[in-house]
Amino acid sequence: MAEQAKIQAQEFQTFYQENLSLIYRYIYSKVGNREEAEDLTSQVFLKAVRGVNTERGALSVQKWLFQVARTTVADYWRAHYRISASSLDALLEAGWEGPAEGELSVISAGPIERVQRLLQALPPHYREVLTCRFLLNLSIRETALQLGLSEANVKVLQFRALKRAADLEELVSETI
Repeated sequence: MAEQAKIQAQEFQTFYQENLSLIYRYIYSKVGNREEAEDLTSQVFLKAVRGVNTERGALSVQKWLFQVARTTVADYWRAHYRISASSLDALLEAGWEGPAEGELSVISAGPIERVQRLLQALPPHYREVLTCRFLLNLSIRETALQLGLSEANVKVLQFRALKRAADLEELVSETI
């Protein structure tokens, strides 16, 4: 029994070393703060110690770990931007009846229309990369496979597309 626990500990240590930098970089890209990224990364691996199924394949476990990381980051931002429920209660008590129907369509249509115009203003190869990465939520690897490109090429195209989109954003927002 002790021997099996030792083997599991060694397996987890190897798993940890193989995935630490990937998970940290992912989390850092989402929070932009070194200390928070380190804390959240440690939380992810603490959750992994408790819930990892070592009978799965390595790729399956890595996908699961990234899902744990995504959930942990979402929980972090949810807690960071939590608005107290009492403020909504106070508005309702003061007589607020919620947004009018016209307000709702303006709020939801503006950003969508803006993104659509921005995408249409981009060259097709930039539009494809941004659509795969951000609208379809594909990884770099999945985007490369989808478009028949190398991962490095996808990264370059994504960078250039975002740069071009930022330059065009001012023009597109002025026309709305």
